[in-house]
Amino acid sequence: MVVIALLLGAFAFGLVAVFPYVIYPWTLRLLPGRSVLIDTSAPPPSVTLVFCAYNEQASVPAKLDNLRAIRRAWPAIRFHCFVDKSSDDTLALLAAHPGLVTVHTAPRRTGKAAGMAQMMAGCDSDVVIFTDANVMLDPESLPRLLGYFSDPEIGGVCGTLHYTNAGDSSATITSSAYWRLEERIKRRESLSGSTMGADGSIFATRRALYPQVPVHLLDDMLVSMNVVFMGYRLVSAPDVIAYETAVTGSAAEFRRRRRIACRAYLTHAYIRRLLLAMSWIDLYKYLGHKLLRWYSVWLGLISAELALMALAAAIGPALWPLATAAVLAALVTGARPLQLAIEAAGQFLATGLGMIDAWLGRRYQTWDTPADRVAVTR
Repeated sequence: MVVIALLLGAFAFGLVAVFPYVIYPWTLRLLPGRSVLIDTSAPPPSVTLVFCAYNEQASVPAKLDNLRAIRRAWPAIRFHCFVDKSSDDTLALLAAHPGLVTVHTAPRRTGKAAGMAQMMAGCDSDVVIFTDANVMLDPESLPRLLGYFSDPEIGGVCGTLHYTNAGDSSATITSSAYWRLEERIKRRESLSGSTMGADGSIFATRRALYPQVPVHLLDDMLVSMNVVFMGYRLVSAPDVIAYETAVTGSAAEFRRRRRIACRAYLTHAYIRRLLLAMSWIDLYKYLGHKLLRWYSVWLGLISAELALMALAAAIGPALWPLATAAVLAALVTGARPLQLAIEAAGQFLATGLGMIDAWLGRRYQTWDTPADRVAVTR
C-alpha cells in the first residue's frame, strides 16, 4: 500500500509538472477561434526598430548588413540602438554609421530596460519593433509584420525565431527543442485571441502601448503583456522570421536562464493585479503558459522524490548498490539521451534558482554577452 500511495503521489505531482508542456498545448484546440483581419489597402504605419547591445562587436558587422537589407525592403524605417557601456568596440562600430542607426548610450551600465526607455522617449513612430543585437530579421518579413497592424484589434505581433545552430551541443539541442514547443504554443494561443507575452528577440507593438518599465524587470514580458492589459490582441506571426545563434555552453545557458527567470518572476509579481482583469480565456492561458511553468520544477522534484521513495520501498536496501552502479555506468558512458536529460534538468533547475533569487530580493539589471556567441551569417 505504501508503494502504491507513493506512486500515485508521484504521478499526480508529475502530471501537474508536465501540464504546461504536454496537456496545455492540446487544450488550446478547444478554445473558440478569432480571426486576424488584415486590410491590404490600409496605409502602412511608420516604424522604428530598436535594440540594445553590450559587448557585441562580433555580431555588429552582420547586424549592420541586416539593417541595410531591411532598409532596402522598407526605406522609411528608422533604427535606434542603445549601447550599455560596452568594454569592447561595439559603440565605435555602430557610431561609425550615423546615417543608418541612431546610437544612444549612458555614462554607466544601466541595463536593457533603462536603455529601451531612453530610446522610446525619442521615438514617435506608430509601431516599434524590438529585437536583439545578435538577431537577424528576414527583410522580406517586415511588410508582413506591419500588415498585421491594419487590424485595429491587434496591438502587438510576435515574430518567429529560428536557431541557426540547433545541433551544435547539448545546450543548443535542448534550448531549440524548448523553443520549437514555445513557438507552437504561441501560434495556438493566437488562434483564440492573444498569446501570453513575447520574447525579446523579435516582437513589435504600437508605440502608444509602451508602459513604464522598472529597470529590474523583464521589459520584453511587461511591454508585450501590456498589449493584452490595454485590451488589444498580441498575436504570433509564423511568417515574420528572425534568426539567432543559441548559446552553446551549458554554464552560459544556465546563467542566462537563471537571470531571465528571476526577472520574469519579479515581473509576474508586478503585474499580478492586472492579470485578474483579463478575460477567463487569457487568464487560463497565463496560468498554463507562464505560472505553472515556474512551479513545474518544484512539482517535478517532488514527483521524482516520491518515485525514488517508492523504488526504495519496492526493491529494498539490498538492491540499491546495483541500481546506483547502473546509474553511474550510464553517466560514465555518456549516453546521448542521458546527456540531453541532464542538460534539460539543469535548465529547469536554473529556472528554480531564478525564482529563489526573486524571493530573496536579488536583482539582475544588467546582462553579460556569452563568450561563445557567434554572429548569424544568414
